[in-house]
Amino acid sequence: MAATEPFFCSRAARARGDAIAGTAPHGVVWVLVEHRRGWPANGFDGLALEPAVKARVYGAAQAARARVLLVRRYGRRTPPGPGPRWAVLRHDGSGAYRQWWGTWRDDGDLLGIVEALDAPGEAGRPPVVLVCAHGQHDPCCAMRGRPVARALSERWPELVWECTHVGGDRFAANILVAPDGVYYGGLDGGSSVAAVEEHLAGRIHAEYLRGYTDLFPPQQAAVAAVLRRFGPAGRHDYAVIETAREGDRWRVRIGGRPPRPAALDVEVRGHRTSPTRLTCRGAARSSTVAYDVTSIRGG
Repeated sequence: MAATEPFFCSRAARARGDAIAGTAPHGVVWVLVEHRRGWPANGFDGLALEPAVKARVYGAAQAARARVLLVRRYGRRTPPGPGPRWAVLRHDGSGAYRQWWGTWRDDGDLLGIVEALDAPGEAGRPPVVLVCAHGQHDPCCAMRGRPVARALSERWPELVWECTHVGGDRFAANILVAPDGVYYGGLDGGSSVAAVEEHLAGRIHAEYLRGYTDLFPPQQAAVAAVLRRFGPAGRHDYAVIETAREGDRWRVRIGGRPPRPAALDVEVRGHRTSPTRLTCRGAARSSTVAYDVTSIRGG
């Protein structure tokens, strides 16, 4: 009897041609905790920390609607410095993104995160490039994420971290650039270097773009379509001015900075996909909502 071929959700998603635009999870605050050893399947929740410390950090993160991610350098290398780091990254919508960094050796040092979540943070720091490589959560994240982390770390060793689950296993390899709040997916070593290089130069392309995390899925799909039509642009060169919904359709009005179109009306239609297996570890079949751009007017 022939052995059953192993199932990989990212391979299946590519074969199906799953739409990638409009799939970035919503979020504007991220907490990073450096943990150089193996990661539990449930990330920060699974760390053997002092319960009172973990509860305070987790409660503060929930209140701020922040996502907590474990991070480490590629290869689990130990960089020089005072010890493992933690950070609070905040997207404030103005482009003056905020960051607060600290270090920790004892569990109690992580309580600095609670204070940082209530503080504005420092502007002007370079963004952080997070590559999901959480193999205990989903094999595709490790299989596709680690080669991407290696390629990016060779180019930008100070900016790049591996991280725990960021959502969308089937789109591995996934990258989150924070606190910019930009998700990319479906990457490999070469395409990831090109995408990050362009991002850092202020040119975000539609290819591989899952979405901007301060926008909701139909808005993300609309912005991606505009970038595809009119070419790459900076993170704040386009802004969503208005969104109106009628049933399964949205009209998203987008304003652009010169020399880009000043006003565009993007029509987006949502539809539910057929149930299918979406992750490597979950055998149950689920459906998702995909977004098709049916027209772009103006410009």
